[in-house]
Amino acid sequence: MPSENIFVLSNGESVPVIIENRRGARNVTLRPKTSPNMEIHISKPWTTSTKFVMNFLESKRKWVEKILDAAPKKEKIKPGIIISILGRDVRIIHDENMRGNMYIDGDKTTLCIGGGADMFERRVRDFIKAELLSEIKQIIKTTSREYWPTHITLRDTSSRWGSCASNGHLSFSWRLAFAPYEVMRYVVMHELSHRKYMDHSPQFWANVTQLYGFGVERAKRWLSKNGQSLHRYF
Repeated sequence: MPSENIFVLSNGESVPVIIENRRGARNVTLRPKTSPNMEIHISKPWTTSTKFVMNFLESKRKWVEKILDAAPKKEKIKPGIIISILGRDVRIIHDENMRGNMYIDGDKTTLCIGGGADMFERRVRDFIKAELLSEIKQIIKTTSREYWPTHITLRDTSSRWGSCASNGHLSFSWRLAFAPYEVMRYVVMHELSHRKYMDHSPQFWANVTQLYGFGVERAKRWLSKNGQSLHRYF
């Protein structure tokens, strides 16, 4: 269902504004989103009018546009493109006569996608997700069973790379597949450490370092500096 409210950027581009009434909310909260689509989400108290919210949004124009402008420009996935998957540069080709999807060389640097052209992007995305999930499971198996999750889910989140629920359910952004391998592994070890420490205490960070090994700070810095680039595709 299309949004009834639109925010027009200074460059003339129109961005949907999604307004949600929150019971118990005391303030208006703005949350610009850049993935998977560019949107502005706003939560407000029931008694606050839409007119007030839109005026408030206008007053935050510079801040909102700064966030949206920083988002990477989407690059279309098409046959012949080379992208990084789990730390490997992979060339993606298309063969409509092939039913499945598979690497066609031993070093996994050429991926052939089968099926019709209309399903090409979706098949690439699904293949990458499956690759990431398999690799995450392999990483988890290198740790002791006390860290193993009860369930693993891949999501498409705009800011959180991973999460750990109290019931042992782990969730990861599937876009970690585009990060350097050691950065992806850091996020996995980070969330596994929450199986023991549901905080970010010194004990927690010591546990992350124990699981990950040398280079934790380097991985954290890379993700903080380059995380937005993981939304380049799709």
